[in-house]
Amino acid sequence: MNEPWTPEQVVSERAAAGLIAAQFPALPPLSIVEYGKGFDNTVYLVNNDYIFRFPRRQIAVELLKTESSLLPKLVNFLPLSIPEPVFLGKPSDDYPWPFTGYKVVRGDTPGKLTRAQHMGAAEPIAHFLRKLHSFPVEMAERCGVKQDALGRIDLAKRIPMLEENVKKLGAFGVWENIGQLENYLESLCVVKPTGKAVLTHGDIHIRNIVVNKRGVLSGVIDWGDTHIGDPAVDLAFIYSFLPPEGRQIFFNIYGEVDVSTKKIARFKAIYTTVLLLLYGHDHNDDKLVAAARDSLNLALEG
Repeated sequence: MNEPWTPEQVVSERAAAGLIAAQFPALPPLSIVEYGKGFDNTVYLVNNDYIFRFPRRQIAVELLKTESSLLPKLVNFLPLSIPEPVFLGKPSDDYPWPFTGYKVVRGDTPGKLTRAQHMGAAEPIAHFLRKLHSFPVEMAERCGVKQDALGRIDLAKRIPMLEENVKKLGAFGVWENIGQLENYLESLCVVKPTGKAVLTHGDIHIRNIVVNKRGVLSGVIDWGDTHIGDPAVDLAFIYSFLPPEGRQIFFNIYGEVDVSTKKIARFKAIYTTVLLLLYGHDHNDDKLVAAARDSLNLALEG
């Protein structure tokens, strides 16, 4: 059975080096290593200075184009580091889709962090999201950013999908306390989004942030899901990364939101983290599984 991360194209290290050398002869890759892979892209670190992302699925192609248009407008607008596109690769006989090279955002995706390190993210992510959600929607639309067409926080659509994924967690033995998740599912009802439309990152979670050596949040990466939508889709991160006592610090800076928005954000946090657990299990990624377990525990704290 195909999972949502099943690739249609995978660019090998050797192929990536060839594509980069052919299209950017001033940047011969002296070194190239796989930096990671996600649902949508295979990622390589080149010369320790640039990140090149190659779409793995057709759906990611238009997303990459939008990113390349929007991110230059945000680099100096936002208070945390984000990728800055500097190399725009074109389709060729060797690879049918465009690809992009960015200045590297220094840091690592988080592994297991202390509660204090999680708490330390409350203020920087509050300032970041407050600023991002204030970006003019019309300007984002001129960069090609679209409305949410995937129903990311359509609970009528997503609750049954979460139920199926929780069953998979139980079958694979990835999460011991399945009863806790089942109780949460039983408590759910469909809540409609109430927030105004804003520019969103669209997919902030533990794989799409970086922290420095002290575990301090330093950047937000992978903007392929950016869209015009409800702020709850980004506020989900508050529930999967901050302890309950850190969330009030966040809202004191970001501004208060209504109860419905908070419920949707928490649902999105749990939905995404369950998916990350399944992805980590499928790819034998112990670091991701451990971090996703912590995220799910935080989200289930309420």
